[in-house]
Amino acid sequence: MHGRPRKDPKPEDAAASVAKAEKLRSLQSQFLSNHHKKIYTNEALEVSAKLLEVNPEYYTAWNFRKLAVEHRLSQSDSDPDSIKSIFSEELKVVESALKQNFKSYGAWHHRKWVLSKGHSSIDHEMRLLDRYQKLDPRNFHAWDYRRFVAALMNRSEVDELRYTTDMINSNFSNYSAWHNRSILLSNLLQRKVQGFFPKEVVLNEEYELVHQAIFTDPDDQSGWFYYLWLLDQTVKADAPLLVSSWPARDSNLIILEDQCLDDCALSPFNTFHSDSGTFPLIVYFNQAVEGVNSSTISVESVLNANSELTWKPLSTNNSPAAQVWVTYLNYPKVDVHSEAYPVEVSIGHSGGIISSSGFHYSHPSRFAFKVFARPVKTPIGHGGDIISWQDGNFALYETSPEEPNPTISLDQLNIKDDNEKTSSEWRAETIANEIALFQELLSEISCKIGKLTLARLLKARDLLLSPCANKMVYSEEVINLYSDLRTLDPPHSQFYKDEHSLTLLQQITSTRESLLRYCFLHGDGTSSFIGNSMCLRLNNLSLSRMGSIERLLWVQMLDLSHNELRSIEGLEAMQLLSCLNLSNNKLCGFTALGPLRLLKSLKVLDISCNQIGSHSIDTTRYLCSSPLCHTEEIDWGRDETVTGDVNLANYWEAFVIFRGLSLTQLDIVGNAVADEKLKSFLVKIVPTLKWLDGGELH
Repeated sequence: MHGRPRKDPKPEDAAASVAKAEKLRSLQSQFLSNHHKKIYTNEALEVSAKLLEVNPEYYTAWNFRKLAVEHRLSQSDSDPDSIKSIFSEELKVVESALKQNFKSYGAWHHRKWVLSKGHSSIDHEMRLLDRYQKLDPRNFHAWDYRRFVAALMNRSEVDELRYTTDMINSNFSNYSAWHNRSILLSNLLQRKVQGFFPKEVVLNEEYELVHQAIFTDPDDQSGWFYYLWLLDQTVKADAPLLVSSWPARDSNLIILEDQCLDDCALSPFNTFHSDSGTFPLIVYFNQAVEGVNSSTISVESVLNANSELTWKPLSTNNSPAAQVWVTYLNYPKVDVHSEAYPVEVSIGHSGGIISSSGFHYSHPSRFAFKVFARPVKTPIGHGGDIISWQDGNFALYETSPEEPNPTISLDQLNIKDDNEKTSSEWRAETIANEIALFQELLSEISCKIGKLTLARLLKARDLLLSPCANKMVYSEEVINLYSDLRTLDPPHSQFYKDEHSLTLLQQITSTRESLLRYCFLHGDGTSSFIGNSMCLRLNNLSLSRMGSIERLLWVQMLDLSHNELRSIEGLEAMQLLSCLNLSNNKLCGFTALGPLRLLKSLKVLDISCNQIGSHSIDTTRYLCSSPLCHTEEIDWGRDETVTGDVNLANYWEAFVIFRGLSLTQLDIVGNAVADEKLKSFLVKIVPTLKWLDGGELH
């Protein structure tokens, strides 16, 4: 069993082990000979049965018996009794093997295979399960098989739920029973079976049950895991919801058609530079969805009157489902300041948007914004300057009373759905009661999982209150809890660090005032070739993970330097990003930069002083498709395989990341992989580059 120290074998045990090994070798030799020669006689089956009785984990022997059954069935005269006898013999062999090891994967899988053929009685199965579950009530093999048998018997999920109640009441430490209960309850709640609706009543009863387990033995983790599932059911909305968009609701978007923001009166929060004649429309859901298209999302505007919009999922794994979707609207070229072009977006009114878990988008919503196009003249001498990330080039952004377009309110960054009350009285009251309970528990004992649960409860409470309070009330307490957990539980330090980072980002983006403390103007604020001089500086915060991206869709210049990022997952949603600083982090390979492939507006990238190439094995590299697969939408010819003396296969990950980007400035110095061969390779595959590692290219 887990946690029990091994003991040295006694002399008689060692002798028995040697005899068993000798017997096993003899049986294996006979079995493999029969298997290779496809001998399916009774004698051959007897040898395999004896072998499985000694070693039930010999999966090849189970497969041999399947082949033998198929062979015997093909030779039989379709006599029902004869067929039943063949399968009954298999069930006996399985029972014999389970007596040796009742946690044998092969044995349980073989028994499933036999019963799935439909020639065996299932009446005996529940009695068999009762016997094995008495031997070990937590045997997850038996619980998995029980779900299989219950489905064959059309046994009521309500009856199975009662069984889990009995098993839990007899032993709170039955993790498998708790797990099975979560599966059954999920199905019953989703189908709104009689007695399991409304959801609030059912979950209240579950809280009472799991409280008994947790407060009886706080050190046992079984009940805690079920509690975390229960908390998830309480806080999460089943149906997908729209949480934010860009352009933001009720905003006035000003599109600059040239490369320089030379009008000090313009607010950098609602200006966007585009030389492509298009701008992105981004919708961000609370969970991954599919079915987003021109039928399920209607965009009413003269800007797309003559064309049907194409929506694309912003997913780094080529999945058809994504939290974030984008399309592009055209805008007219103008010589003078344009009139306002209103845009109205309607989502989900025709149905068809569905989450990965099967729930439909059931709360149709609308939002609108206006678009203004402005021609801007680029001053002589600008447009090719290098972007410097040194502190001296930044000044804290301050709104002025004369500014006609004030800083965008954070209220506009979130879509408020009047049909979904996320801070319902029941949820708020339940979370508040749970917080009080666990604060009392932790005042009496020190419990790692108790601290983790309290942190999650406090975060849930903040999320429920945020639409009203518009701030994170408990964020400091949550951050302190994760700091304590890193000390108490070093093996899981990275997990707590990630959660700490997510909470900090929620705190920073929770209010307009807190966010403005991290907003800086780059240069003189009037002449940057990127078209928008506002920079969000989240550097030197010890961030190990990115989050709260739904509130950062407007960002065009982002400084994440001097953190501890190993991944940039989530940045793919930030479609406006033109300048990104990732220097001095812990990125270990090019594959960690996967989201960059979806940032088509990116012009300036700094990945210097990371750990790219420092590790002999990039553990994420196989998430990046190889040259031999067909999952990448990249057109590369045989003539590109060799560039100078560099083989493309040696830098395939770099090729996949950078090939589709139009970078003008790239810094890669300070990485183990950054030799002259790689630099010449990058210059070849990114022809738009003007600056590399601070030097101008000619």
